[in-house]
Amino acid sequence: MDTSEAPGNGRAAAPLERLFEHGLWASRLLLLPAVALSVALTAGIVYITTVDVVHLLGAMLRYAGSPGRGAERVELLTGIIKAVDGYLLAGIVLLFGLGLYELFIGKIEPIERSEVGSRLLLIRTLDDLKDRLAKVVLLVLVIEFFQLAVGMAYSTPQDLLYLAIGIALVGAALYVAGRLGH
Repeated sequence: MDTSEAPGNGRAAAPLERLFEHGLWASRLLLLPAVALSVALTAGIVYITTVDVVHLLGAMLRYAGSPGRGAERVELLTGIIKAVDGYLLAGIVLLFGLGLYELFIGKIEPIERSEVGSRLLLIRTLDDLKDRLAKVVLLVLVIEFFQLAVGMAYSTPQDLLYLAIGIALVGAALYVAGRLGH
């Protein structure tokens, strides 16, 4: 038997193996729709949030003439917090899409040359992407907590105690995240 034709020796199997490996490598392009749709989702989130902000600005203009400003003030502050939350969510989705591209598809050259890009993105590993996303998600959670805290009615000392505990836990989470980031 001629051993040069055996599958494990690298001669006869080499063209088939190379073709298979090229196919495997090209399979990373299956993530292109995820990247493109992440960018589309970002545009949608920015659109929705911007529409909400335009309505919020209209409500702010009517605020001075409103007789019941106490309840309306809480509603406006909640709207502002939701707007910040919406724009941050857009940033998370965009960061996710760009990170997927950088990790699996290829380098984004304008990011490499950009002063802002070098601080913001430049994702080299999956851990880099997870770290950046985790920090932004933590910020969104802090904003969500703040939004709930602003809209909540505090009627008992126990309510205030729970608020204080929540604030302490949020502060501890931010401290730990900051320490781990260095």
